Amino acid sequence: MTEIVLMSDPKVAAVPVQECGERLMDVRQHGRLLVDERKWQDAAGAFAHLREGVLDRLLEAQAQLPRGLRLLFVEGYRQPSLQRHYFDEYAAQLRADQPEWSAERVRSAASRYVSPPEIAPHSAGAAVDLTLADDDGRELYMGTRMNATPEESAGACYTQAVDISQEARSHRDILSTALTTAGLVNYPTEWWHWSYGDRYWALMTGAQAAHYGPRELDGLPGAGK
Repeated sequence: MTEIVLMSDPKVAAVPVQECGERLMDVRQHGRLLVDERKWQDAAGAFAHLREGVLDRLLEAQAQLPRGLRLLFVEGYRQPSLQRHYFDEYAAQLRADQPEWSAERVRSAASRYVSPPEIAPHSAGAAVDLTLADDDGRELYMGTRMNATPEESAGACYTQAVDISQEARSHRDILSTALTTAGLVNYPTEWWHWSYGDRYWALMTGAQAAHYGPRELDGLPGAGK
């Protein structure tokens, strides 16, 4: 298996950001994506927002899926404060479980599952957690539940994990082919996490800079419009 570059790798943070100022869009507005509202945690529905360029690419990917399948959107934008909470909470759990680990090892291990807040693609509106569903909105089997930790799933959450069924592998391959063709990149420790325009995307594609940096939802002109 190709060596995985984690979000905590200094090469990711070293990628410059040339913020393009693109607005955040509410993906629920036009009904073109199935939206699962399990992540709705605030009145503004921040989870349902994505940068316009990311949404355009998701719609392009959806058009390439086999008949009878659709993308099921679960989470896009995440407020920086919430991202920090998720990261700190998971890192604290790892420290409790592995008290002999150094701070750097804890940070690296935590980044397999939650991006460090300062570079998090979700907080840039550049990342999406999603899966496949049929036309009736029923989720397809992907080998693990979405957001399964590496510990919980024994590594089966990794996109190229070998210990999953042929059915799950086929579904992951369908998802990956459509999203990759549309220009998104996957975070290899999470089959459900895809992004475009962020630092990780830039590093993986060889782009000179990221298009999107972390932002507050209310700080973007036209957010949700």
